[in-house]
Order: sequence, then structure tokens, then C-alpha cells
Amino acid sequence: MKVMKFGGTSVGSPERMKEVTALVTKFNEPVFVVLSAMSGTTNSLVEISDYLYKKNPDGANEVINRLEQKYDKHVDELYAKDETKAQTREFLKSEFDYLRSFTKELFTSFEEKSIVAQGEMMSTNMVVNYMNEIGIKAVLLNALDFMRTDKNAEPDPVYIKEKLSALMKEHEGVQVFLTQGFICRNAYGEIDNLQRGGSDYTASLIGAAIGADEIQIWTDIDGMHNNDPRVVDGTKPVHHLHFEEAAELAYFGAKILHPTCVQPAKYAGIPVRLLNTMDPEAEGTTISNKTEYGKIKAIAAKDNITAIKIKSSRMLLATGFLRKVFEIFESYQTPIDMVCTSEVGVSMSIDNSAHLGEIVDELKKYGTVTVDTNMCIICVVGDLDWSNVGFETIALDALKDIPVRMVSYGGSNYNISFLIREEDKKRALQKLSDTIFK
Repeated sequence: MKVMKFGGTSVGSPERMKEVTALVTKFNEPVFVVLSAMSGTTNSLVEISDYLYKKNPDGANEVINRLEQKYDKHVDELYAKDETKAQTREFLKSEFDYLRSFTKELFTSFEEKSIVAQGEMMSTNMVVNYMNEIGIKAVLLNALDFMRTDKNAEPDPVYIKEKLSALMKEHEGVQVFLTQGFICRNAYGEIDNLQRGGSDYTASLIGAAIGADEIQIWTDIDGMHNNDPRVVDGTKPVHHLHFEEAAELAYFGAKILHPTCVQPAKYAGIPVRLLNTMDPEAEGTTISNKTEYGKIKAIAAKDNITAIKIKSSRMLLATGFLRKVFEIFESYQTPIDMVCTSEVGVSMSIDNSAHLGEIVDELKKYGTVTVDTNMCIICVVGDLDWSNVGFETIALDALKDIPVRMVSYGGSNYNISFLIREEDKKRALQKLSDTIFK
């Protein structure tokens, strides 16, 4: 069985929902489909919540009414039968009445999560009604009945597998199983969400739970590219990546995939394919545990980086110095991206400068601190094991005319990273593409 996840753009209109249905039903086997909310819906639900936080029920009701009118038009465009239209309108009325009920109550983050969850509820109900109308044997499984996180806010795979298996056994012979992405219950039974990776995470967890043959992530672009197509000319899709390579690219700027959302698939050994609903015949990108040896695959960039250097003669041969430095970042919950050390200093980069002032003040207890802002990390990804002689030289040679603040190599077999000024980003990405992929 395949798991197929479709994002908000892929189900962003009645026409798109029909196209998704056609894609789902082309397989001569049961499939499990995960849907996001229709594009724009979650933003509207967040706006409703914002008005309610500000105790402005009139503003919230105005957004609710506007969203309801939009969905009412979708009903006429999506369905042919009056019976299905009436069924869907009745469901949508209950949804919007539910949203209106929050304008009369005390509003907290718990209520906000309940509101935001309704986008996925609406999209999945609309699609399953359409599938049933045209004769497809489809059933909707409510994600809140099986998707749960534990007390550490991490998914509970044992619970998910047990509950999902039981639900699927109740519907043997079904052609299409559908469920909502992103939403879940927490360990206390409250409506919550998976946060990192959202619907992609849902698809990966379901794939691992049911032992899927493949997990397909359908978006509006044809897989991961070998460089940023918004900045660099002539980029191409990468047809195969190792899970570690995909995680590096995702972390360093490839927004098509969240770096943690494919971990359940990685551990279960299930390949993930990134495909394009606008061009279904495109090959896309397959991510698996297989490595293509001797190849540099792609380049990514991460903006808004701050570099911090602490220099101290006391660091020389001093045990515990690095521990003290890292504990400062930990105390302010600020992750470190890159680290370079010498006998008398250490340089680090961060992408969250919310507590930069406090961090610098603490670091000054141990040495002289300098800060560089408006920096960018360029990450070159591929089979970069140290035994591949000369691979790092290719990347360094491409950047010979660009000032490099830091270089990180050897921490992973899959990347070499460079810290440069943001103003040099476009030139650096283009030079790397011209040199590596010529």
C-alpha cells in the first residue's frame, strides 16, 4: 500500500480536488491518502484566533462569514448531485457554527488548536464525499482517533500502529483511506498538532505504522532541486537522495521538506518520493537509505545567520571551557548551527538571535566576544566522506573569490558548509552550480 500526502495547494480548489482524486485512483491497489487544509484556510483560521485573543468577536465573525461563503461556492463547483451538495453543506454548516461558538467563550491556546484543526476536517470531508459520489469506495478515518503524541510531545508510534490497524480492519475492501494531516491528540486527549513537518510528518508516521511500500509527498514543485531555483539559473531536480542528504538540504533551506518529518520512514526503511501535482509524470525525487557513491547532489542556503566568536587565552588547554560556552546557548534555548575551534577561540553560528544580547553578555565572562550579523550558510550535500579525495577542494575552488567566515567539514559524511555574507549568497550559489554541475 502507498501513502500519498497532498498539501494545501494540491487541494486548493475543487478542480485540484478532482485532479487529486484522479491521481489517487490510478493505482490498482488500496492507497492511504493524507490531506492538508485547502490553501489559505489555515491562515484564515489563525486570523480568527487572533481576533478572539484580542477579544474582538465581530472581527472573528467577519472572517468566518467570508470563509463560509468561499466554501459554499466550492460545493457547487465540486459536486454534481444535489444529494451530495446537501450532505456537504450540512457538514460545513456544523463546522462554521462550531467556529462561531468560540466567539462567546474564554479563548486560550487550547481553543486555538481546535479552531486551526478544522481546515483539515473540512478538506478531507469534501474530498471523501466527492470520491463516494463518483463511485470510489473511500472511507475517512479521523486522525484524532489514532494520531497521538506522548507526554514529551513526540508521536507515540505504538499507539498509532495499534489504533490505526484496528480502524483499517473495520473497513476491509476499501479502495481509498483518507485522513487529516497535521492534527492529533496529545497525551491528555486534547486536540493538538504535530508542529514540525505537519502533514508530511503524518504521512511518514502512517507509512511506518502500516508498513507502506512507499510514501509520496505531492506538492507544487517537482522534487528537490540541486540548487535554489529562486536564486540560481538552470537548476534541475535531484532524482535520488539518501535520507541524511535530504535532511541536510531541508535543514539548510530546502523548504519542500522538514528535516525531522521523514525520520519514521527512514527508520522503517520506507522510501519517500517528492512529486508534483502540477506535473504528475515528472520523476520527482526519491529519498531512501541507499547512497549514490562519489556524487555531489545539491546545494542549499540558510539566511539570517549570526556568527559569534569568543577568544580567550584562558581557553588554552582548559578543560570545561567549551562546556561552559555551550551551556550558555542551552540556557537560552538557542541551537548552534556551525562550530569551529582553535587553541585560543571558538566560533559558532546561530539562526535565532532572540537572546543574542543575553548570550553575548554571558560569554563576555570567559573572553572577548565579536559578533557578525547578516550572514548565510551555504551547504554542499552529497557523498562527502573524507576518503573521497578532492571533493572538498571542488567546493573550495568555486568559492575562491568569495570571503568565507567559517568552514565546517567532517561532522557528517554528507555535507560541507561555508559561512559567508548574505550579500555574497547569490554569487556563491551560482559559482558552486557552475563548478560542480557543469
